[in-house]
Amino acid sequence: MLTIFAAKRIITMDPSLPTATHIAVKDGKVLGVGPLDELKDLGEATVDTRFANQYIYPGFVEGHSHALEGAMWKYLYLGYFPRHDPEGKRWPGCQSLTQIQQTLAEYAKQLPAGEPLVAWGFDPVYFDGDRLDKQVIDAVVGDRPVVIMHANLHLMTVNSAMLAQTTLAQNATIEGVMLGKDGKPNGELREMAAMFAVFEALGSSLFSEVDSPQTLERYARAAQRTGITTITDLYNPLSDAGVQVLRDASAQADYAVRLVPAMAALEWENQDGIARVQACQRDNNDKLHFGLVKIMTDGSIQGFSARMLWPGYHNGHENGIWNAPPESLKQMVLDYHQSGLQLHIHTNGDEAVELILDAIEEAQTLWYRADHRHTLQHCQFISQAQMRRAAKLGVCLNMFVNHIYYWGDVHRNKTLGYSRSRRMQPLRSALDMGIPVAMHSDAPVTPLGPLFSMWCAMRRQTACGHQLGEHEGLTMEQALYAATLGAAYTLRMDDKVGSLEVGKYADMVVLDHDLFACDADALPDMQVRATLVGGRVHESTVA
Repeated sequence: MLTIFAAKRIITMDPSLPTATHIAVKDGKVLGVGPLDELKDLGEATVDTRFANQYIYPGFVEGHSHALEGAMWKYLYLGYFPRHDPEGKRWPGCQSLTQIQQTLAEYAKQLPAGEPLVAWGFDPVYFDGDRLDKQVIDAVVGDRPVVIMHANLHLMTVNSAMLAQTTLAQNATIEGVMLGKDGKPNGELREMAAMFAVFEALGSSLFSEVDSPQTLERYARAAQRTGITTITDLYNPLSDAGVQVLRDASAQADYAVRLVPAMAALEWENQDGIARVQACQRDNNDKLHFGLVKIMTDGSIQGFSARMLWPGYHNGHENGIWNAPPESLKQMVLDYHQSGLQLHIHTNGDEAVELILDAIEEAQTLWYRADHRHTLQHCQFISQAQMRRAAKLGVCLNMFVNHIYYWGDVHRNKTLGYSRSRRMQPLRSALDMGIPVAMHSDAPVTPLGPLFSMWCAMRRQTACGHQLGEHEGLTMEQALYAATLGAAYTLRMDDKVGSLEVGKYADMVVLDHDLFACDADALPDMQVRATLVGGRVHESTVA
């Protein structure tokens, strides 16, 4: 069946035909774009005018987020900023340790006796004075295990009851286990090696929550509300159960997004991981695209677990933590590169960036691939020289631009200082060098919301209203590119999504506003009216 959708204006991101008023869809793909008169020769069609007074854009592509966004809301939210869940409910933030203690105590009363209390979203950088540790938690909840995941997902804080169920007291020398003045674990655990003991005691990792059909359904709902039609799960264990859930979800005709999972490389031996991804690729369909591999190098800058080159952290904090030995990380890059798979590599600090650029250069020297599209993820702090290397090596950059708003003030004052904080997320420089770029939310670390990310990329404004690195700000056209076609390119899906061209999936987002006639400051409050995935309309509930 041929359907022609009418709009006040359609922005295609196709330089040969950048705007139109009508788009023809057949069998889930774009058959034609242009004036209605020019589409009549495509055959008998139904003209759908429900969006005739609105604006259509290519569906947003979220190149770095996690299906955990659909799972974390079953736990207690302890973030600093207010936030909306996938159903649109607003949750208030906690602005003091006292408020966090009160919230923990009240929530614990609702749980069955002895059941672990799991919370998430906490970020210590917003709190001066005493740091959250086991004693602060024990003071209000001591009768059950408590696990509080930090917002960056690289740290957690647990209470004494949780520590008692682990082997950490006997293995306090594990890197990332923070010690108190008594030389014993104080409850703060940094990075995967330290946190693993807690997951082991609980019987599952939070990252295994992606194996749930309910998680993927809520994830799709959260994405659809913000105009996303293609979304990643950029750290998936690819367990048997998880792969089956991905197959089942993507097989549903009314599932509202296309899924692009990336295998968590640290959970597999290299050759086993390669075989796993290659086997999963046989199950690819219109809404499910396997083929990505995620490597974790360092941690987060605001958590002081990212690896930094000289002069290190602005406040003198010791350097961060590798999630695997550097030589092991380089071997992973080489093995997966030779296998023909595409790597998406977490690099926050500039030392991590340097290590991975060295690894990719070595891999390219030994086993040249003309179009590998390996992508550095986050690259919050990357130098101009490193970007020139990235351009030469054919590396893509997907930048965590929301970071400027949520942690920009922290970086200015604590982690990077004035000069270096100006070149966080240098999107404009990367584009000027011809580097393929995208930007992302890293949900659930920050909320899904491409329009908000576009605002961050254009205004580069912190939560306190300061502007960081105005010379790296993007234009509206550049920001829209990074949220659509640029992100699609980093996923090796630019032949399928990211623009409205004949032969590509008919994936669209509908807004009430012409972005090119709006001030950038209007972007964060814009609401999505609908998305279309393969031409199927998914109406949004607008408050």
